[in-house]
Amino acid sequence: QVHLVESGGELVQAGDSLRLSCVVSGRTFITSTMGWFRQAPGKEREFVAAIKPHTRNTYYADSVKGRFTISRINVENTVYLQMNDLRPDDTAVYYCAAAGPFATDRLDDYGDWGQGTQVTVSS
Repeated sequence: QVHLVESGGELVQAGDSLRLSCVVSGRTFITSTMGWFRQAPGKEREFVAAIKPHTRNTYYADSVKGRFTISRINVENTVYLQMNDLRPDDTAVYYCAAAGPFATDRLDDYGDWGQGTQVTVSS
């Protein structure tokens, strides 16, 4: 059984930083594209960032480029999302997701999801 467990979300102030973590079990992590998505109240889930399994190429939503960094440690089956200069509109539930090696930013390509971690940014 596949499990993705996120952690690290909390209430912070605008301009602060947070690092989210996601530990994966039950799936071949080293061949999986890993992604972070987020969903704000009343909005659809949206792509935030993704990282390829072998090349470690990264992809970002325009809204987070230059502020967020996705990384992975394959031997630990863990993917991270470093979030700097947080803004109130970054407030959302952040989800970790896993896909095959050819996925990038399409939500439908991701078949395994975590339960999410809440990030709240106050102004």
